[in-house]
Amino acid sequence: MQGEGVLSSGLSMAALGTRIRTERRARGLSVERLAELSGISRSMVSEVERGTKTPTVLVLDRLATALGTSIARLLDEPAHGAMRVLRHSEQRVLRDPSGWERRVLSPVLGDVEFEFMRTTIGPGVDAGEFAPHAPGSREYLAVEHGSLLLTIDGRAYRLDTGDSAYYPGDCRHAYANDGTTDCVYYLAMELGAGQHHQGGHHG
Repeated sequence: MQGEGVLSSGLSMAALGTRIRTERRARGLSVERLAELSGISRSMVSEVERGTKTPTVLVLDRLATALGTSIARLLDEPAHGAMRVLRHSEQRVLRDPSGWERRVLSPVLGDVEFEFMRTTIGPGVDAGEFAPHAPGSREYLAVEHGSLLLTIDGRAYRLDTGDSAYYPGDCRHAYANDGTTDCVYYLAMELGAGQHHQGGHHG
């Protein structure tokens, strides 16, 4: 089904699929191994790589995590030079059919695995649980507006406007908005250099 489109700017599904395939092959992973590491079915991985299936943000995040990288690196070529301005219209925006969106605010830089993003979750929307990133990963979150239910390894924390949190990125983390207005939060993610491909991810 093609109606799940998550990419609102720039990259075609075919180009995204090519990048995922390139990253997979660069790591010496088979489609089967990537499916195993990400918890995504082999058929879904194949369809995404061929550009015939639009992944949800959660699926894309799990693929990126299994590859030891970020969604941003799958969406953009690395930037060159010391200075980079990303105009609002140039930023990558991913919209999930369940009612939330992620806007990537940081450019992709060489070998730096860092992502800065702004997420908006509609009222009553559960964005789902994200798989642990590599050991040593760190995430910093700040709520700009609304209320966020942040769940870390099964333990829930409520964050309101102005609240911030830090947590290791190598644990299960989930985001939901059980309030009546949009929740907007900023998240900075620094990926560790752990051995992503040796063991599987727990769900």
